Amino acid sequence: MMMAVRYPGIPTTTDGSGQVVHVETHITEGSAAYPITPSTSMGVGYGNAYSNGVKNLWGTKLAFLEPESEHSSASAAEGFAVAGGRVTNFTSGQGLILMKEVLYVISGKRLPIVFHIGSRAMTSQSLNVHAGHDDIMGVSDVGWGILFARNAQEAGDLALIARKTAEVTSTPFFNVQDGFLTTHTIENTLLCEPEFMKEYIGDPADHLRNMMDPYNPVMTGVVQNQDSYMKGKIAQRYFTDTVKPALLDSMAQFTEATGRPYGLIDCYQMEDAEVCIIGIGSMIETTTTVIDDLRAEGRKVGCIHVTCYRPFPGAELAAAVANCKAVAVLERMDDPMAESNPLTAEFKAGLADAMQGMPGFPALEKMPTIHSGSYGLGSRDITSGDIAAIYDLLESDAAPRYFCIGINHPTALAPVSGLDGRPEGSFSMRGHSVGGFGSVTTNKIIATVSADLFGKTVQAFPKYGSEKKGLPTNFFLTIADERIKIHHELDILDFIAVQDVHAFETSNPLKGLREGGTIFLQSTAKTDEEVWQGLPVAARQTILENNIRILYLDTAKIAREVSSSVDLIVRMQGIILLGIFLRSTPFASQTPEVELYSSIEDSLRKYFGKRGEKVVQENLTCVKRGYAEVNIIQPEDAPSMEVSA
Repeated sequence: MMMAVRYPGIPTTTDGSGQVVHVETHITEGSAAYPITPSTSMGVGYGNAYSNGVKNLWGTKLAFLEPESEHSSASAAEGFAVAGGRVTNFTSGQGLILMKEVLYVISGKRLPIVFHIGSRAMTSQSLNVHAGHDDIMGVSDVGWGILFARNAQEAGDLALIARKTAEVTSTPFFNVQDGFLTTHTIENTLLCEPEFMKEYIGDPADHLRNMMDPYNPVMTGVVQNQDSYMKGKIAQRYFTDTVKPALLDSMAQFTEATGRPYGLIDCYQMEDAEVCIIGIGSMIETTTTVIDDLRAEGRKVGCIHVTCYRPFPGAELAAAVANCKAVAVLERMDDPMAESNPLTAEFKAGLADAMQGMPGFPALEKMPTIHSGSYGLGSRDITSGDIAAIYDLLESDAAPRYFCIGINHPTALAPVSGLDGRPEGSFSMRGHSVGGFGSVTTNKIIATVSADLFGKTVQAFPKYGSEKKGLPTNFFLTIADERIKIHHELDILDFIAVQDVHAFETSNPLKGLREGGTIFLQSTAKTDEEVWQGLPVAARQTILENNIRILYLDTAKIAREVSSSVDLIVRMQGIILLGIFLRSTPFASQTPEVELYSSIEDSLRKYFGKRGEKVVQENLTCVKRGYAEVNIIQPEDAPSMEVSA
């Protein structure tokens, strides 16, 4: 029988950014950061805590500085750390690269800082604000430790592990998560208890050194010539050689206290795997669901997540793939003029050391066939079928040295169809909305209510674009009884919300809606017939053939009637969807109305409380009216209507 852990965590729903903010506002003394998408929400969260006068676990009021650039924010963090302060920073993409000059200095001065990265594609083809690993790979040589999270839970946990290791080894760390795909995806998570963080990390005064103390002077950041520079540089191996064992110890202590295991790598179904995928970030969680499906067919497939990129776990990876015939290394970037992309090159180097019998490496008699693939650049969607195609490739004889997935290209693999990586019994929604409607916030609230009130596991994420208010957006939500591991757009849906009145002109909102599903339409129509006639002929045919239920309501009218503030009318159209969702799904039917609305009010206060009680109550009224007033056209009523135009 397993013993209960001392610190199991505080259940909540939040995203990767929220997890990081929870940790850093408890354990640090300050932050210097400059906003850049998609790390901005972390800086905003920390800045809000500062504005509200929040104190850390040792009673020190947080400090926050937003200078004129990312380079300056890194310099400010450096100064904070030189003076003996525990400090953090949040950045992405070009902002991280702009810091690079300072990052060398921070590691050279042995300052145990932790920076949080919402990893973002670089402007190497066009401007893109979404996920890519070329930013962090661009600074992988600056002497910092690098940890990668797959999900929101790991983003928070690794923030603590990185901090502890940094301060034990006097080595700065990056804590990295996929931009938007993890930073902005709401999931069920466990927040680390304040008592645990205080015990695990310890008082800054006991761990950090003030290098500016005139009574205890030190030499740092000086100018050195030919006679001295190299000696000092090589001498830093005294510190870096301690990072790997210290990191393993930090992970072991964390696991013992929380019950959540961490290692330099995480292997899934690798015990007898003949082929495997190696990768970093959220994609590997999707891969595990594909493995489950393929294992059910008797195929010996596995995968490995590289949690620690610096120091690189070459020996651990070599041991993990010792029995594999073929390996695909997937990377969220492409450096075509290099011999291999970065993770592939590091992996190959580790295997070469193993083949040569280097100390600390397993003895390998034969290297597996190695293939390198690019995926998800700029958050290009990759599906379970794309990943299944990689395993087909690895098990075949026709295996190219390089491939990509998720696009049409001569090097691309064709996806496998028919895979659904969601847990059995899942309920999924896609929304078609307009920027500025507040639909993303509504999606978060639906997820929060579903988790807190109905005891469900949730995953909610938007499909953000760089477009401004008024243009089409999508958002996704899955509710299940088990943890949801897929990280891609949903193609099997139970409920589709169409708040964008032009959606049928620009896309096919019915795509992916299962037979017997439900669609909601924002409509000013007064009758069922008027709604029906407003739909394209092809849509009507699809609805009839698949027994789809139609819901409709004029949410704009309700928002105008309820909102006392003109600037909130558009956003309140989005919140009405919460009531419609509850009316049309099975989760609310067993919950007493008083309890239901009490939980909703708590969630609304969490998101809108800073605007005042009046705004909270107006939003609650919108939810209630959406629940009570939505119109329903049952599938059996639709056949009586005309299909032709």
